[in-house]
Formats: sequence, structure tokens, C-alpha cells
Amino acid sequence: MNPKLSEETYYINTAKENASLFLGSYLTALLQERSDKNHLPPVFLCIGSDRVTGDSLGPIIGTRLSSLLPEYFSVYGTLERPVHALNLSDTLHDIYKNHPDRLLVAIDASLGTQKHQGYITVAHGSLSPGAGVNKTLESAGDISITGIVNINNRFSHLMLQTTRISIVMILAECISKGICLSCQNLFPEKRQFLF
Repeated sequence: MNPKLSEETYYINTAKENASLFLGSYLTALLQERSDKNHLPPVFLCIGSDRVTGDSLGPIIGTRLSSLLPEYFSVYGTLERPVHALNLSDTLHDIYKNHPDRLLVAIDASLGTQKHQGYITVAHGSLSPGAGVNKTLESAGDISITGIVNINNRFSHLMLQTTRISIVMILAECISKGICLSCQNLFPEKRQFLF
């Protein structure tokens, strides 16, 4: 699977059988297009709070990636050490200081239309954490991945708080697998993945 990419956002339905494979292919292609970063492994920034069900997607993925990926890869944002509104700026500063030559893949939960609930998006460029709940935070990422956990409406905070954990877990599983597949494609010498 070799997708031709453009500047658009790609939507992947987690209800489809090969959703993780599609995500892995898109992410591999996006990372290869940006290979000006010395073919070093990307840094994964998993944004969100473990205190709100819908916003826990990032930390769940970060925890999974921390156990699945070799130490060769850097993961920020886990259930134990979440990256959220209060520490995002400091975390980005640390990432740019400690990994100046690496691509940054930012991962976060998002709200969307009803027909896209349960979908994953992957795109070139940064994401804007907190935008769905009218927060203005620092943008993050050379490449962005989001999981659409619920519907965007005027009750955004409530939608995040009442998101079903089953949707979050399906998205987390699919995104984690897709990222691991991409890492295996790009760094075959690091094939000791556990999933």
C-alpha cells in the first residue's frame, strides 16, 4: 500500500478491517516525505488529560507506545505523565531542546461531525490542542494524528466528559498499531515490537 499524498487531511474509519494498516501506510509516506530530518526516528507527543474520558486518548496511546516501541523512540505524554494545557509549552520546549533534528508527530483527541465519530485523521502539519473546547494553546507537530472521539457542538466540554470509553479504546488500539507498523516499515532494524 503506497498512498499518494497531498496537503489534505486523511480520514480513516476504525470500523474498517485494515484501519491500522491504512494509518501505518499514510504515516510512513508522510514521514518519508519529510525525511530531511536525517532518517532519525520521530518523537511522539501524545496530548490529553487522564481526568476526562474523551481527552484520555493521547495518554492511553502514549502509555501503549511506551511499552510497545523500543527505547530508540521517544514518547511524551502517558497516563502516568500526561501532557496537557498546563505543561504543553514546557514539554514542547524540552522536545525541541532534546530532539532538535527529529520530526514531531502530535497525537490528540478531537471532536467532529457525527459521521466521522470513531475516525482517525492524519495530516501534514501541526494540530491545535484545545481548539475543540475553545482553548488557545501552542500548536504542535510536523505531522498530526487525531482520533475523533465525539461530536463537536456548543457543549464541547460535556461531550468530552461523556465520551464512551469503548470509542476511546478502539481509537487508541488502532492508532497505536498503525504507528508501530509505520515504525517497523521505516526502521526495520528495530523490529522487536510486542503487539
